[in-house]
Amino acid sequence: GSGPAGLFAALQLATDGARVTLVERGEPVERRGRDIGRLMASRKLQLESNFCFGEGGAGTWSDGKLTTRIGRNAKDVRAVLRTFVRHGAPREILTQGSPHLGTDGLIGILKSLRTRLAELGVELRFGTRLADFDVRDGRIVGARVVETATGRFEALPADAVIAAAGHSADDVYDALDRAGAALEAKPVAVGFRVEHPQAAINGLAYGDLAARVVTGNARTDRANRLAHGDGAPGPALPVAAYRLAADDVGGSGRGCYSFCMCPGGQIVPALTAPDLMVVNGMSYSRRHSLFANAALVVTVGADDAVLDQSDGPRRVLEFQRRLERRAAILGGGDHVCPVQRLPD
Repeated sequence: GSGPAGLFAALQLATDGARVTLVERGEPVERRGRDIGRLMASRKLQLESNFCFGEGGAGTWSDGKLTTRIGRNAKDVRAVLRTFVRHGAPREILTQGSPHLGTDGLIGILKSLRTRLAELGVELRFGTRLADFDVRDGRIVGARVVETATGRFEALPADAVIAAAGHSADDVYDALDRAGAALEAKPVAVGFRVEHPQAAINGLAYGDLAARVVTGNARTDRANRLAHGDGAPGPALPVAAYRLAADDVGGSGRGCYSFCMCPGGQIVPALTAPDLMVVNGMSYSRRHSLFANAALVVTVGADDAVLDQSDGPRRVLEFQRRLERRAAILGGGDHVCPVQRLPD
């Protein structure tokens, strides 16, 4: 996988002198961008090249927030940020409290990182999907892969295999299970995306100063002026964001919180199969859309009552997929997401 975990694993191993093959079921960002464009414009889904699968992983077309729970100034975190800067990210991310690259910024960084990996001798295999692991005497000794375009299978012997599969590659989990790996269910956050006019969020956050928000996009800035006037003296302000959290909502014992708030962003279809519907949020680096969006979610634990325990270690995944199939049906098919007004 060539998401953040796979890319940084390949970079570190190759830097240390290891011979590395990086297998990615999706496509490089150039072709992936075209496939995503066809999905957005014509509702044509490429099963292996979409908002989830491809170079950079699901995060490439998912806003580019650089957030962490392991400490902003931890050694490993600083090393990751410096790597981004070396490959084209603005130096400001080294000092910002909430650094944001945007999808457009990430694409250039990934191209540069791909070039560096090739210079280090990494063999990059795009459009190639894991079919199974080769196991000998209880140990994984390689992988069997298949080229999407030709259907050709190939065995790749290896001293070690890193499965950096991300959250949507269910078939990789199945392969790990067949190989004898110990799998366990993991908690998940489930909810919906809520979208608002960005000018409304600016007003709630800044009050009388909301007119200072300037994005450089004529339509978005005009909407903000119509809502808040022509401006107040003082420096320009960034588009506003928010964060919500509540414990034990309505006595249910569940917490509810916002996640991945995207100011000046858009909601995108992150499905990986035609019978599923799931959405994500993203922003470009300028955050200049008319709208803001955020996920509003609750946590579903590995032993939650809503799960079917007979599904074993896959019980959380199966719960997710059931919701995604129901959402696709409610949308009427053809990759349409069901929607309703927030007050309703």
